[in-house]
Amino acid sequence: MKRRLFLGLGAATAFGAGVPAFADGHAEAPAPEAPTGLTLLDDVVMGDPDAPVTVYEYSSFTCPHCKNFHLDVLPQFKADYIDTGKVRLVYREVYFDRPGLWAALVARCGGDMRYFGIVDMLFQKQRDWIGDGQGPTIAANLRGIGLASGLTDAEMDVCLTDGAGAQALIDRYEGSMEEYDITGTPTLIVNGEKVTPASFEALSEAVDAALES
Repeated sequence: MKRRLFLGLGAATAFGAGVPAFADGHAEAPAPEAPTGLTLLDDVVMGDPDAPVTVYEYSSFTCPHCKNFHLDVLPQFKADYIDTGKVRLVYREVYFDRPGLWAALVARCGGDMRYFGIVDMLFQKQRDWIGDGQGPTIAANLRGIGLASGLTDAEMDVCLTDGAGAQALIDRYEGSMEEYDITGTPTLIVNGEKVTPASFEALSEAVDAALES
């Protein structure tokens, strides 16, 4: 589990320049049309929108426990519950740190068709892109993931210099964290109740109970 490291962080302003920079308040940046189909503030959903049970997953791209859940638990849960139409999974990013926000901007830059593919890469290569933990290294590595997913430098420049959009994501994150008192990740919510631990057994038990109610 990870503790909250910041709230009210200023917006990203210069990712595309090499070193991600943050400023207090809203950054002024060119705002051409977004190149993708997923807007910054869309909920990201996996599964049938009419599924009888909705699961909220709160997750950070820099959290090793989230990586373990995504790679070890989610595939089985997806096969048994999401792909069978029983569960709609709403994925909500948590920004405990700046690199977590930068990674989210890269994933969202891919639009709804590429989002979860980029998320897979972010978790599979988590240790690699975090590298030495320094801003320039992380910036270069995340840009490499974006390019490997099929994004262009021009597309990422649009997404990653959108300071107002990044600030809007932070504002929404703060509100969603308060809604369910999220203090660590991954946190799973089924029918308004937190599920612990974040294991397949605990999650499937909670979903089965919801399906029977």
